[in-house]
Amino acid sequence: MYFRVTLRAVSDVDSVERRDTPTGRRERRKEEMRSRILEASVELFDTKGIEATTVVEICERADVAHKTFFNHFASKAQLLRLVAEFALGQLLVDIEEARKQPLASRERIHHFFETLAVNADNAGPMHRELLSEIVHAAHSSGTESEQARALHDAFGSLILDGRARGDLCSRHDSTTQTEMLMGAFYVLMFNWAHLDGYPLRERALATANFLADSMTVSTEDAR
Repeated sequence: MYFRVTLRAVSDVDSVERRDTPTGRRERRKEEMRSRILEASVELFDTKGIEATTVVEICERADVAHKTFFNHFASKAQLLRLVAEFALGQLLVDIEEARKQPLASRERIHHFFETLAVNADNAGPMHRELLSEIVHAAHSSGTESEQARALHDAFGSLILDGRARGDLCSRHDSTTQTEMLMGAFYVLMFNWAHLDGYPLRERALATANFLADSMTVSTEDAR
């Protein structure tokens, strides 16, 4: 799940993305060094939190020179963006997993928001800070058309499937329903990230009930 960003997963994805051309010994060495930095950073982010982790500490954990870090990443922010982009990809997987559940749309909505709450409860100190970066990764300059659209389409798929099945109402258009679902996710994540003691699980279940009641077919719709 996207809250639990694993060490190997981020570095593996990064390596695959850059493995389009044959690499010699020097290039392999560069990839190994980059992976070490990524692994060290995620370890520290997960135990200390993102803001509290410094580039110096990352270099010490990775056993690389300070200048080596900047040969691979322009800044800690750039490295964090790579981690956030991977986490965003995991979020898309979670939405697709909810979509594939052999359930009615009401239960699919509940499945997604309950999974969201469970993963947040189990998350380490890194993950509240990571949420802001996930949003930035989805909507930052240069990636918005691809990343934000992918996120919108993933939520939209839940809506379109339900309308096709006939258990989501047609009182409102599918775009509005998609934006309500996506907006509810953003509100929950923003509050959890910024409000101490925010009862995420309670609010996530209440949100799922509200959305399901608002979007599913009622007796009036069936007439």
